[in-house]
Amino acid sequence: MNTLIVGHGGREAALGTRMAASSSLFAFMGHANPTISSLVEGTGGAVLIGDVCDGASIARFAVDHAIDVAMVSADDPLAAGVVDALSAAGVAAVGPTRAGAQIEWDKHFSRTVVTTIAPGANPRWAHASTVEEARAAVERVGAGGVDVVVKPVGLAGGKGVKVVGPHLADNHEATRYACEVIGSGRHGGAVIVEERIRAPEFTIQAMTDGRHTVFPPATFDYPYRYDDDRGPGTGGMGSCTLPGGLFPFLDAATYDQACGIVADAIGYLTADGRSFTGCMNAGFFVTGDGLRVIEFNARFGDPEALNIMSLFDGDWTEVMEAMVSGTLHDGQVPLSRDASVVVYLVSPEYAVAPGQAHEFTVDDERIAGAGASVLFSAAERVGPGRFRTVGTSRAVAVVARAPSLGPARDAAYRAIGVGIGGDLQWRTDLARF
Repeated sequence: MNTLIVGHGGREAALGTRMAASSSLFAFMGHANPTISSLVEGTGGAVLIGDVCDGASIARFAVDHAIDVAMVSADDPLAAGVVDALSAAGVAAVGPTRAGAQIEWDKHFSRTVVTTIAPGANPRWAHASTVEEARAAVERVGAGGVDVVVKPVGLAGGKGVKVVGPHLADNHEATRYACEVIGSGRHGGAVIVEERIRAPEFTIQAMTDGRHTVFPPATFDYPYRYDDDRGPGTGGMGSCTLPGGLFPFLDAATYDQACGIVADAIGYLTADGRSFTGCMNAGFFVTGDGLRVIEFNARFGDPEALNIMSLFDGDWTEVMEAMVSGTLHDGQVPLSRDASVVVYLVSPEYAVAPGQAHEFTVDDERIAGAGASVLFSAAERVGPGRFRTVGTSRAVAVVARAPSLGPARDAAYRAIGVGIGGDLQWRTDLARF
């Protein structure tokens, strides 16, 4: 079987690792991710470097190499309609169409879906597409001294959300930021203003064929750049799962309620004629007044996909085939009850300044000896065991799995200490409850 992965991040490296275990892996990437490149070479596939949002080129590549099933699980390609282009070319593809992915690339649409399927799960919110509307939205949502959150309506690479407190001084600055987003015309040229909720968060990486959905353990993400949740928001500095799939703040009943909301969201899209397969990555707050939906993403999270793929003990190409044929069932997605920990290493400038190229070293054998594995993201190989960061995104992830959280966490940090050299940085306080 020939499979295709579209994208070049740690998420795609994790998915590609599972795909390569039972197929010849092909890849269409924006840069030569070392993990994915090695997998392709080892399975006799081929790589094309190009624009991962260019659906026509990706479809031609897939047809030329007789791809049986493709995996598209990155936000920008989904919003660009890459799945639509593959389907039009006769190539089976896991991932929502552009219309299905609107639940991620249009936060206004997402909030209206929640209003329909679970109105009590929305925070107080307002939409604004003009400066006047932005001022009114902040005033209304922030009434009574409530701090607000400003979210660009469109995609912003996980870095567009600004929160009063950690990112913005007050609601006046929030108004300025909202007006700046609207005035720039970027990221959809509009914003959602929401009340800031101070409560524990979790995500669910639900896997679906559009009709049946499999729910894995809940994941916990660390979005802030520095220890103790300081600094700017990022794409995610790491994540973890616990044995049994819950957290100290998350009980089984609340988890089941969240799964129900996810299933209803997928059902809403399907009933509306919007094809949705792959992963619905949903984020929630656990408040004293019940669940609140943070957001829906139309693909696996990064880093959360690395957790789920590390726990997966089956045949991922079989799951992909079931997703596109509408025959997915729980037995096809065996998931270990172990704990898992992901730690991302980044350039010193990540999320705070323009990026520079940094060389670093990775010793796979020492990392494996420490009980962990490594997955590359925004990096390229420059020599044996030597690598260089690419752009300003996260460079490399270390992943560990163990029967309980402490040993998994210790293995991940031990692997970093013995197996990675250079001036990359990482958070040292992950996976502690």
